[in-house]
Amino acid sequence: MRSRPIGFLLASLAGAALVLGGTTTATATAAPESAPSGSVGTADACYTWSGTLREGSSGEAVRQLQIRVAGYPGTGNQIAIDGVFGPATKAAVTRFQAAYGLGADGIAGTQTFNKIYQLQDNDCTPVNFTYAELNRCNSDWSGGKVSAATARANALVTMWKLQAMRHAMGDRPITVNGGFRSVSCNSAVGGAANSRHMYGHAADLGAGPQGFCALAQAARNHGFTEILGPGYPGHNDHTHVAGGSGRFWSAPSCGI
Repeated sequence: MRSRPIGFLLASLAGAALVLGGTTTATATAAPESAPSGSVGTADACYTWSGTLREGSSGEAVRQLQIRVAGYPGTGNQIAIDGVFGPATKAAVTRFQAAYGLGADGIAGTQTFNKIYQLQDNDCTPVNFTYAELNRCNSDWSGGKVSAATARANALVTMWKLQAMRHAMGDRPITVNGGFRSVSCNSAVGGAANSRHMYGHAADLGAGPQGFCALAQAARNHGFTEILGPGYPGHNDHTHVAGGSGRFWSAPSCGI
């Protein structure tokens, strides 16, 4: 079982905001992150932030933050995981804060980091998803179109996008049928020659309690640049979501 970080009880536990169709409503009582709130140095087994981050900040601390808020880029968008805290990162942080009832000012401090600590396991994956779910091909992430380390890192970003999507859909479980594929695994299942599965960006989702169309529709708001679902050839039995460059959404039976 994952151990809770020291100081976890200091985190704001305000009621989660309603997130629907890319809009967010935050509670009115949460203090903004810009207000004085003491040390940000809460210990965490995965990654510990040691100071407040805001627009203009840069470095590894920002990159780690961007991974966790990758699912909040706004409808049709995707934020760069580049360690530069620009306007897009500020907007994503603001949406993350609003989704969890925090003071939504786009400044990442104690409240934001404590919420992230609550949401992640010691291996940095979000609490509701695992590396094993995102790789049913092999154990070492090798053999794809990118290095094993890059494929695994891409899968981590995908999981945080799915965590955001799960929260927006009422925190109901999302079934992941598969993710990363080596070139040989992709060939064995008849995957496309340029499949984003081989880069670690992609996940195939089962219907779960939401249904394929609801998953495809929600994915538009959470950083997925490729969405394929019912009505697209070969995708009537799952919803495919992926990151990466460009955008291609097609789920005709779902109005996409």
